[in-house]
Amino acid sequence: MFGTPASSTGPSSGEVVELRVHGVSGAAAETVLDRPHAHQVAGDANGGFYRPRPGYPDSTGPAGVTLEAYRWSDLPSGTAVRTLSLVFLLPFMLCNVAVWMRPKTVGAHTGMKSLCRVLGLTLTALYVLSIVGVALDLIAWRCMSSPRCLSDRDWLSWLGQRPEGARLAVLSLVPAAAIGIVWWLGARPGRPFSAFRTPATGALSGHELSEVGRWDSAPLVGRLRSIHVATAFATLDASLLAARAGPGASAISVVLTVIVGAVLVTCVVLVCSHPLIDMAEAGGAADRLTRSLRTVTCGLTILVVAAVLIDPAPWPRETGLPRYGATMAWIFVAQTALLAAIGLVVLSQRSPHGAALRGTGTPAVAAVATGLAVAFSAELVYRVADFLNRNQSTAERLAISPPLAYKWAILGFFLAVMGTLVIGALVTVVSSRGRYRAAAAIVACDFPDPPPEAVPRVRQVQRTIARARFTERLEPLTVVYACLVGLGLAMSLLGLMGRYPPDTIEWFLRIPGELVNFFLMVGSWVIAAILLGLVIGGIFAYRTAEFRRYVGVIWDLGTFWPRSAHPFAPPCYAERAVPELTRRITYLVQRGDLVLLSGHSHGSVLLAATLLQLPDVVCGRIALLTSGTPLRRLYGRLFPAYVNEEALREVGRRVGWRWINIWRDTDQIGGWIFSPHRPGEPVPADDPAMGVDRRQLDPRGLLPPPSDSVPPPIVGHLPCESDDRFADVVRELVGRLRASRG
Repeated sequence: MFGTPASSTGPSSGEVVELRVHGVSGAAAETVLDRPHAHQVAGDANGGFYRPRPGYPDSTGPAGVTLEAYRWSDLPSGTAVRTLSLVFLLPFMLCNVAVWMRPKTVGAHTGMKSLCRVLGLTLTALYVLSIVGVALDLIAWRCMSSPRCLSDRDWLSWLGQRPEGARLAVLSLVPAAAIGIVWWLGARPGRPFSAFRTPATGALSGHELSEVGRWDSAPLVGRLRSIHVATAFATLDASLLAARAGPGASAISVVLTVIVGAVLVTCVVLVCSHPLIDMAEAGGAADRLTRSLRTVTCGLTILVVAAVLIDPAPWPRETGLPRYGATMAWIFVAQTALLAAIGLVVLSQRSPHGAALRGTGTPAVAAVATGLAVAFSAELVYRVADFLNRNQSTAERLAISPPLAYKWAILGFFLAVMGTLVIGALVTVVSSRGRYRAAAAIVACDFPDPPPEAVPRVRQVQRTIARARFTERLEPLTVVYACLVGLGLAMSLLGLMGRYPPDTIEWFLRIPGELVNFFLMVGSWVIAAILLGLVIGGIFAYRTAEFRRYVGVIWDLGTFWPRSAHPFAPPCYAERAVPELTRRITYLVQRGDLVLLSGHSHGSVLLAATLLQLPDVVCGRIALLTSGTPLRRLYGRLFPAYVNEEALREVGRRVGWRWINIWRDTDQIGGWIFSPHRPGEPVPADDPAMGVDRRQLDPRGLLPPPSDSVPPPIVGHLPCESDDRFADVVRELVGRLRASRG
């Protein structure tokens, strides 16, 4: 796995190595090391370890430590194909993350995993149904039945005069190809994501966070992938057979319908059979069963397409693909029921000792994933219908129109977004007074009696602190959005009743139908803008460091968790990064070195997961320095079963409480871990955890120092390796490390 340069494989000199791990924003090795010249000593181009080049001045760190950086930013990013795949697989990724956000209580684990996995099946089915809506409903059935729609479209007219069965059979290749694309994206080999196994040892921690990066998820993902591929093809088959169903349906169609229904039920049962699907060993009965199911379903699809092609019975005379709109509406209703069930499980299993909203991340993020999937699917069908309707009359536009379920979905998504924005604005206004009052008290304590010329700077610092304290308000806003998404999905029941959004809302709420149509149009364009923004963000996030700091956080945090609920989610880079860090740290310690681990932002999460996997003999020669860490502020609230007080205290015990955490009030992401300990507050002597957190004054001053023309900058969440206060903390930890070894 590692390179073998002399600088990293030679005999030990008993030195102290400061191993720095950057956060989600990523950085060049030279930036992380704060040295202009670096060379790679281990790893590869995707995840590697770097040191300053020997022979250059100032190649060591504070207290003479040997500097080393682990650069992992290309593991979750990399090529344009992988980056763009993250954009289009975002709902699958969020669904997968949701299962890791379960409450800490043990009783919620099994039920939550089953519900999230079934919800993942509905997302796969929704993906297929959206392509079916474009290829089979809009094009094969609606457009090809309209001479006006086929005019000047040679790419369609060649098939327009064929029977309905031939049109459906030929264009069913489009959703089949779409299934093949996500199948390939989920199964493609990727060396940067290959699982690096950690040697089994009894010294590993029993905390849940230690499981991240340690267990091999490849067998589980392979089984889930086979089940989802079977579900996808069965969904295509069900759409064709549902359209074929009727009084004149042949016996073959009836038999195929029963078999397809049995396949779908089997897929649901299998994803809920945790002892069978979650087995760590590959090549057993579970693998043979799921692969056989996938193979049978692929063959079944060929039979269904052939039956549709050769069946001579007349097709039903309907405006749209028969029963397609009802199928979409029932999918939305099923997703609403699953989200409600997930919410009920969370409410019934909440720990009385947790924060008010702790543990609600699973239903909230699951609702966000479902809302995005529904919005993307509806927008795809809506845009294609709009394209086909160009130069059409009003009557023809009605004939080539998306199903009512999609119209209600777009309206529900628009209302959810607008409702969240309105509530967010109210929360911002209502909370601003308290946030600014707290910020003013902090600044008054840090900078008492500022001179008159510093008043604008004081206000700037207060605004920064007040904005940083808004992070805690984002969680309830997400819950509000999730509830609105659930209500929007439930509105699809009105589509089953054949009610149009403008007519229904005008009748119930007395809102003009023209205004409702305007909301539908605006909602469609809002979804299009979100999609365009994600694509642009995916392209630029891993090519511009500043842009990545704000956009890349979604991908890096989402792909940190192994694929456990949805196999089409992007691969988990922690399956390489954590074992790779574990092996490198073990190698350095076995060589005789002392190791100071320094993690900024998400790098501190990687180090916490790593430390929980290291043997005690290795941890005895390690110290830990974290800065801008989201461990308590974000991960403790969003992932309470994996990052909690017990796990964090175990990290401290493993390093002998040689742990210092630097935090700032101006940081909108990181914060303190055990206690804020503001100036003047006593530190309990009987609890070593209370000495971990070190608040850092930010900015260092309000006015320019005599040697400068501008005041000290507000650092916020930025790394601080070049700060002399960071160097002082390094010296302190190095001294404690050396003292612990005599």
